[in-house]
Amino acid sequence: MNKVVRLAVMGALLAAAVPALSATPVTLTVASFPDLDRDIKVAIPLYKKIHPEVEIKLVSRERVDHVNAVTTQLASGTGLPDLVGLEIGFVGRFVASGGLEDLSKAPYNVGQYQSQVTGYSWAQAKGPNGDQYAIPVDIGPGTMFYRKDLMDKAGVSEADLNKSWESYLAAGKKVKAATGAYLVASPVDIKDIYIRSNLKNGEGIYFDKSGKVIVAGNPRFENAFKLAKEAQDAGIAGNIKQWTNDWAAGFQHDQIATQPIGAWLNGHLAHWLAPDEGGKWRATNLPQGAYASWGGSFYAIPAKSTHKTEAYEFLKFLTLNREQQLATFKEMDAFPSLKSAQDDPIMSEPLPYLGGQKAREMWREAAKHIPEIPINKNDGVAEDIINDQLDQVVHQNKDIKAALADAQADIERRARR
Repeated sequence: MNKVVRLAVMGALLAAAVPALSATPVTLTVASFPDLDRDIKVAIPLYKKIHPEVEIKLVSRERVDHVNAVTTQLASGTGLPDLVGLEIGFVGRFVASGGLEDLSKAPYNVGQYQSQVTGYSWAQAKGPNGDQYAIPVDIGPGTMFYRKDLMDKAGVSEADLNKSWESYLAAGKKVKAATGAYLVASPVDIKDIYIRSNLKNGEGIYFDKSGKVIVAGNPRFENAFKLAKEAQDAGIAGNIKQWTNDWAAGFQHDQIATQPIGAWLNGHLAHWLAPDEGGKWRATNLPQGAYASWGGSFYAIPAKSTHKTEAYEFLKFLTLNREQQLATFKEMDAFPSLKSAQDDPIMSEPLPYLGGQKAREMWREAAKHIPEIPINKNDGVAEDIINDQLDQVVHQNKDIKAALADAQADIERRARR
């Protein structure tokens, strides 16, 4: 079945199940950013078959510009889109702004759909009182991508990579000696995934439920800093920042042997970061049986949207419609948040870029174990401060406990503003 016919059949099935809202033409403005904007592009022709009276206007800006524009619009109450795409790192800020519609209350009552969505991602869009301000559209189960050819050359097995964090670093030393490649692009990569691993339900990354900073004296942060510094001192961590040209070059030129991150990296590697390296990469679970969330996207309705009813219907289509979730998954490899989409046979298909590995089954299982971590409006601030202190530890030999004590004080000070 070709793509045109498939879309037509899908649209007909959906149209039979969903009545039109109104015969009155409506134009919905959706604000998004790359690559999430591709989700909207996939959805538009399918949604038009159900609601021909609704036009979708997509306004896409680069991530930083998108965040700045939405921040200004919510603050001023002018120029607002009807629906806004959010990256996990900014959900807390926008929830705290008070500018988003509370979807847990009538007429939405989205709690009725909670059981249909991956639990930890649903929790990431809650406010401090348990109110729901956004619905997840895709998730990022944490995983470790690794170059199998480099591991083979160094005599390193997959078990060596994920048996323990200590074994992981020891494997990195072998890889560096045999191939010259870094185990990780940056010590930040180790810290990032470690501090997100194996949290308890309700435990935040930087803050507890009451908003108290939980950094200083926390073994989770101390161990993360210790492992990151050990990697730096051993010369197995580079100084390559994510989302830079150097990061892409590292994947393309055999400089990065592993990358602990969200499962979504498979699509990025295959389509634009390192498309010529297909077949060399594999994925495995994180070290020491750790489970972590890394990334994810959401949709929310601004409280002053002028088309809330129509925006809500489109939001549900994007996040709760199995066919749309699968269509987006096939287009951009964004792991679906909807559980029914995760049960599709596509999850058992071999991935050519990963040498035919059926990695999606592993990621689906990982998503079941990731704890529900609440967000805080100051998570982004805390992350910047932690990264600054880590830099002082790994490059200036600052004492770890002192660095975390300084980070705690700085986060507390910034959070009071």
